[in-house]
Amino acid sequence: MVVYGKSWRSKLADLVILALLTVIACLSLFPILNTLAISFSEKAAVAAGKVTLFPVDVSLANYTAMMGDKQFFVSFGVSVKRVLLGGAIQFLLTVLMAFPLSRDNKRFPARNVYMWVVIVSMLFHGGLIPWYITVRSVGLIDTIWALVLPGAVPVFNVLLLMNFFRGLPKELDEAAMMDGAGPWYTMVKLYIPLALPALATVTLFSIVGHWNAFFDGLVLIHKAQNLPLQTYINTLRLQPSQWENMDPETLKTLMQTSDEGLNSAKIIVSMVPILLIYPLLQRYFIHGIVLGSVKE
Repeated sequence: MVVYGKSWRSKLADLVILALLTVIACLSLFPILNTLAISFSEKAAVAAGKVTLFPVDVSLANYTAMMGDKQFFVSFGVSVKRVLLGGAIQFLLTVLMAFPLSRDNKRFPARNVYMWVVIVSMLFHGGLIPWYITVRSVGLIDTIWALVLPGAVPVFNVLLLMNFFRGLPKELDEAAMMDGAGPWYTMVKLYIPLALPALATVTLFSIVGHWNAFFDGLVLIHKAQNLPLQTYINTLRLQPSQWENMDPETLKTLMQTSDEGLNSAKIIVSMVPILLIYPLLQRYFIHGIVLGSVKE
């Protein structure tokens, strides 16, 4: 039986998929809405566990207290610097690596060798200890370079952009060669303008990756003034010196409720930059990731 061009089975499948996606969306939004509600609630209500999806005893006290936290804004600045510096380096190196790898073997005879190097580096990691020793041996500990240089070449982004370049019509390349254009001119004047969707996609990945990274800050940064924002938020907990003379029950309660509203406010504010940037790149995102992930 077909109704309006669609069988009842197709419509049922669409409803099931829609219901499943709705459930997944609600489960994804629940932690964010809960954190937002906690940030706007009084400390007593948060400590009593009364806050779920809506604020209880609405208050701006947590955001007012956050404005007095100097370290939060210092770390915020470090993360902004990291995104700008790391994003620019990743963008430059991704383009410079993806373009030659998109050439055929006649144009770039050593292409297959470099492709194997890229694939092996994506599948296998050197390990945490060698990674730390390498960063320390070149004197990057406690500097902004420790946060941006170890991940300066994102292999997944390189492959995504490379496949996008390979999907462009070969006639463009041939026409450029006939007009006397060299590889640099071809890349800058032809390929980069045509690759805006893929470039926007890898740029978004780079921005989100740098902004949300926290583990490398925990390992490589020792001074408070150099901590990125997500590392600082991750370390918001009671200090060991405060644990003395506390019975286990009191300690457990304090660890769960101490400054939870203030910390939630910091988490919400830390999400704002990404929420502002994403809509600007969204129009290119799906188009770029689909065209760059498949090569015929």
